[in-house]
Amino acid sequence: MTTTQETAAAYGGTTTVIGKVAELHAVRAQAVSGPGARATEAQHAKGKLTARERIELLLDAGSFREVEQLRRHRATGFGLEAKRPHTDGVITGWGTVEGRTVFVYAHDFRIFGGALGEAHATKIHKIMDMAIAAGAPLVSLNDGAGARIQEGVSALAGYGGIFQRNTKASGVIPQISVMLGPCAGGAAYSPALTDFVFMVRETSQMFITGPDVVKAVTGEEITQNGLGGADVHAETSGVAHFAYDDEETCIAEVRYLLSMLPSNNRETPPVVESDDPVDRPGDTLLSLVPADGNRPYDMAKVIEELVDDGDFLEVHERWARNIICALGRLDGQVVGIVANQPQTLAGVLDIEASEKAARFVQMCDAFNIPIVTLLDVPGFLPGVDQEHGGIIRHGAKLLYAYCNATVPRISLILRKAYGGAYIVMDSQSIGADLTYAWPTNEIAVMGAEGAANVIFRRQIADAEDPEAMRARMVKEYKAELMHPYYAAERGLVDDVIDPSETRSVLIASLAMLRSKHADLPHRKHGNPPQ
Repeated sequence: MTTTQETAAAYGGTTTVIGKVAELHAVRAQAVSGPGARATEAQHAKGKLTARERIELLLDAGSFREVEQLRRHRATGFGLEAKRPHTDGVITGWGTVEGRTVFVYAHDFRIFGGALGEAHATKIHKIMDMAIAAGAPLVSLNDGAGARIQEGVSALAGYGGIFQRNTKASGVIPQISVMLGPCAGGAAYSPALTDFVFMVRETSQMFITGPDVVKAVTGEEITQNGLGGADVHAETSGVAHFAYDDEETCIAEVRYLLSMLPSNNRETPPVVESDDPVDRPGDTLLSLVPADGNRPYDMAKVIEELVDDGDFLEVHERWARNIICALGRLDGQVVGIVANQPQTLAGVLDIEASEKAARFVQMCDAFNIPIVTLLDVPGFLPGVDQEHGGIIRHGAKLLYAYCNATVPRISLILRKAYGGAYIVMDSQSIGADLTYAWPTNEIAVMGAEGAANVIFRRQIADAEDPEAMRARMVKEYKAELMHPYYAAERGLVDDVIDPSETRSVLIASLAMLRSKHADLPHRKHGNPPQ
């Protein structure tokens, strides 16, 4: 008998409509239950949820609509023809998150270890095409063992189709990869192509070559988590934007991130009603930021004082900590915030900070999120490693991202803004719509001490008391070129504002800029620095 006949016989072989419907429900129940209780228990024993449990956490209750639930592979050889489970190891469909449509696919590790075969890949291709056509976010819940070896090159070609669609969707719809298990080899490039990567400690790993290959080639011994675990990618490589201790928290944060993003690049992010007064005074800021430019402080606390209810989501929180990239709201409107962090490396720009901020600025621009930049930057990090590592081209990535951005852009100089770093951090000269400064600002080519040593080198050397002469020259340089109103007098700063009024000034400025429209030159695409 054929498979269809076998199935019909198993359910009584009836030809009535009621019988056919009963047969349908039975087949669906089998597809939903998957390979059985033992496989589910094994998944739970690893500290992992099943694919369907994850989807239930992600989407609004009862909103999931599955696509191609009854799909089976058609591969033969190596025993595959005897094992043809429904779904083929991936669950695809759509639902809602806070009422907005979201597409999702989730690897089912209980079936073929979540490995990708031809039918499996085709299902993912279809749901990706649907997400692009519908203009809705795509979330992938990744827990797969890579390509299905038994299907050979057909499985590899399936990854190519995913990569092509990741690229097509880039900047069109938000793409979020949630790593909930292993992801090795070429499979890791799909998450790398998406906008955000979430990972769970201990249970998720990403690497191109695993520990065994690393040992065989280099002799180095390392664990899977040591090579590509959540903490490694959140702190060292920068591959993961977020890392959490458990799947429930991780998926809840995915929902939170989605609430900050538009459905596609033709829309603006969702607006929420805010009870936080627009004109709430920020008197705390007066004592939070020291006037002495050499004293550190926590820029995250400044952001907390400015945004609605002190609530914001920091992206790449543990990587390149000398710069902060965050999503928050001002008067209910989503904004992207880029800010130097004086607590780490004095807030200088280096290779990793430049890359981190550049990608964030590009994401905000792609999805119509206004950008607020908070400056307190002493310059680029000096050093042989930085120069040999390509700080010039990496710093240029941030410069390019800002210059290319057409969303509303506001910069605020809190204290130091020195040299090329001042220009790169969205200065008025590269297109910031509005530039504000606090009365503690110091905008200059370099710090007064360094400038005095260069300009007054001879006078200091010839003086009877060089140190006294140096101190006098530093004071003179500050008085002439580094007073808070020097840039404002020359139109390089639109206004010097009272720090306590910063929130209301930003909100009013963003409201004015909401209808901003800017066109880029006609071109196929730019050629940004790499």
